[in-house]
Amino acid sequence: MDIEIRRLGPDDERAVHAAAALFDRTPDRDATRRFLDEPTHHLLIAYDGDAGPLGFVSGVETTHPDKGTEMFLYELGVDEPTRRRGVGSALVEALAALAQERGCYGMWVATDPANDAAMATYRRAGGTPSEDETVLFSWVGFERTER
Repeated sequence: MDIEIRRLGPDDERAVHAAAALFDRTPDRDATRRFLDEPTHHLLIAYDGDAGPLGFVSGVETTHPDKGTEMFLYELGVDEPTRRRGVGSALVEALAALAQERGCYGMWVATDPANDAAMATYRRAGGTPSEDETVLFSWVGFERTER
């Protein structure tokens, strides 16, 4: 498999919608435009020739006054028949390289320790699991609004 990873930008809305099957839900046109227009939001899609999109990774740069900027790996999605062929690892490695290129001091992602595929992918791509027991809190149910 010859994987080509393409970094999307503001004029690539069609590429996102062509990869809609890789996302949890159908990408929203306004949210897609807003994401792609933000220079600290990154979307990379993997292709194999004319086979169409194989997977994607999204990342968001976050900056804090006393820490600097790090990359948050927001989501990784790989087409079911393509899994376990290196696509996910290649995407994560490409996002890590982009994070370094953009001056980030590191990159992080949260995943369920029972998610064996994610744990293996992140390890294979050079990630190190934390030793501490992290608890993830979430706030859900906010009404979606557009800015």
